[in-house]
Amino acid sequence: MANIRVLIVEDHDMARMGLSVILSKNPKIEIADMSADGEEGVEKALKLKPDVVIMDIGLPTIDGIEATRKIKNSNPSIKVLMYTSREDEDDIFDSFKAGADGYITKGATSDQTVAAVIAVSEGAGWLDPAIAKVVLTNIRKSSDVEKKRGEINYKLGKNLYGLTEREMEVLALIVDGMSNPQISEKLVITLSTTKTHVHSILQKLYVESRSKAVATAMKEGLV
Repeated sequence: MANIRVLIVEDHDMARMGLSVILSKNPKIEIADMSADGEEGVEKALKLKPDVVIMDIGLPTIDGIEATRKIKNSNPSIKVLMYTSREDEDDIFDSFKAGADGYITKGATSDQTVAAVIAVSEGAGWLDPAIAKVVLTNIRKSSDVEKKRGEINYKLGKNLYGLTEREMEVLALIVDGMSNPQISEKLVITLSTTKTHVHSILQKLYVESRSKAVATAMKEGLV
């Protein structure tokens, strides 16, 4: 199996080098190149075609969200993992709207960072546990009126999207960051059936990637 080629786009020298050292220790990962600039990061990504781009948000010239959008618009097959200290909900959703395949904070452990890179390279979404808590906390802080409205939106949203009960189960596991084989094992269904459910979910949510399905599911209160 070929190594996972990674491009690191991070403007802080120590963070960039530290990340390079962490990832290089894993035999499955190869550092293709590094950049400290958003625009340059886009150029290198499109030229080198790495498997995964690790993208900071706060970058010179253009920010990581815009850089992600440019990369994904030009080459959707390149996976982008946001790597940032930002835990703002708008940044999270804007990143996924731009096409990001995962979101991990700089406070993550080395093992979590490596796992995130491998997961997104295999087509599975990745949401840092700390980020998931931020989203859930914001939801729980809503007023009783908003909660009731959310319950109504959940029911309407489910009906509007036409998701079946099984598809809702699969969607919830996608949001949890599970890969197709993991979903198959969890639900005791074949891999082929899982792929069919995932394909149907993407079509019904009008999205082209698992990461965007995650963003839609969380924003619309489907999970």
